[in-house]
Amino acid sequence: MHPLSFLELAFPGMPTHVTYTWLIMIGLVILSFLATRRLNINPGGVQNVMEVIIDAMYKLLLDTMGEHGKKFFPLIATIGLFILTSNLLGLIPGFESPTANLNTNLCMALVVFFLTHIVGVKIHGWKYLKQFVGPSPWLAPLILPIELVGHLARPVSLTFRLFGNIEGGHIVLAVLIILVPLLIPLPILVLKLLICFIQTLVFMLLSMMYIAGAMEEAHS
Repeated sequence: MHPLSFLELAFPGMPTHVTYTWLIMIGLVILSFLATRRLNINPGGVQNVMEVIIDAMYKLLLDTMGEHGKKFFPLIATIGLFILTSNLLGLIPGFESPTANLNTNLCMALVVFFLTHIVGVKIHGWKYLKQFVGPSPWLAPLILPIELVGHLARPVSLTFRLFGNIEGGHIVLAVLIILVPLLIPLPILVLKLLICFIQTLVFMLLSMMYIAGAMEEAHS
């Protein structure tokens, strides 16, 4: 059971995950403003931290998608920052992670899902859809269901993987804190912290791989 958050009291009737989503978005906007209001060649403070994070994400995108993936960096970086902040927020007592809710994760997964196929059609034209029917027309009845299930499984996988790891970690940590409130929960807390970063990385990597796959010549 989640602890009663102060935002539930401040905004009665509004879904908790929506409230925290807005809280994180506002926080990231403020953080971005603080990091860029006085850009310096020798960065310090908030600018230095943000440059390290953004640079790491940019290198990851180049390694995964190549030069052609640069146009998708704003989307991937935004998703990564939001997921990481959401995951870490749930570690603070009295707060909840928006990513511990299926609705939040499904929205992000659907954005990636639709963008993937929009990019595929934009680059390869309607020939992109040939991948769903296979190389020969007589194979279409067999290939079409397999391809449809495989592609529809992508947003489902993104949604439930993130939800299961974040929500499951919260439940385990809460139970251990109740049963053994001293030192034993500390290793679980460290593990939960690692999961927050790993699941952010997994969501970003899979999103980039799906989009990069739609851009490949093999689909044409």
